[in-house]
Amino acid sequence: MVLCGRSRLSAGDPASGLNRSLDTAQKRLNFDWTMPLLEPPDTHYFAAAVGWLELGNLAEAAAELAQIGPAQQDLPEVLELRWVLCAEQKDWAAGLQAARALLDHAPERPSGWLHQAYALRRVAGGSVNKAWDALLPAYDKFPKEFLISYNLACYACQMRDLETARLWLERATSISGPKKVNQMALADPDLEALWEDIRKSRK
Repeated sequence: MVLCGRSRLSAGDPASGLNRSLDTAQKRLNFDWTMPLLEPPDTHYFAAAVGWLELGNLAEAAAELAQIGPAQQDLPEVLELRWVLCAEQKDWAAGLQAARALLDHAPERPSGWLHQAYALRRVAGGSVNKAWDALLPAYDKFPKEFLISYNLACYACQMRDLETARLWLERATSISGPKKVNQMALADPDLEALWEDIRKSRK
């Protein structure tokens, strides 16, 4: 299963001096960051939260994030950051809440759908089936987002529906190419039941 992140902090951004720490956080958390439309001191709180998250200090990251003004807490980038913090903390109830807020405030982002499904699999009372049901409608909305097809393949594989898993993995491959998808799949325990098939297809 793969976490999803979108957008970047551009070199021309007033906060571009944060590129080094943000890039490091992205590598550790599989996320690209963009500085939201904030004013000081909220820009500093956001940057500090990313920095603490990169260092693995989740308590300090949460404290900094909480200081961002109430009116700015629902900005998509702030919600994305909140989601990653929840995922790092394995607080899936709060992560589900953040994902659903992201869906409400930024329906044009596929990440909200991916985050919601990811949390629904892990939250108390959740399941792979619930994650599948939540993510499936996203394919029609974002047919070119390969992570949706890829994660649906993971869910189908975990539900022991290997035929459907192969179909979704083929769709992900048609979008992103076999090299990338096969490399990801062969490192993903969710798809272990398909590893032999994938290895054969590479020969």
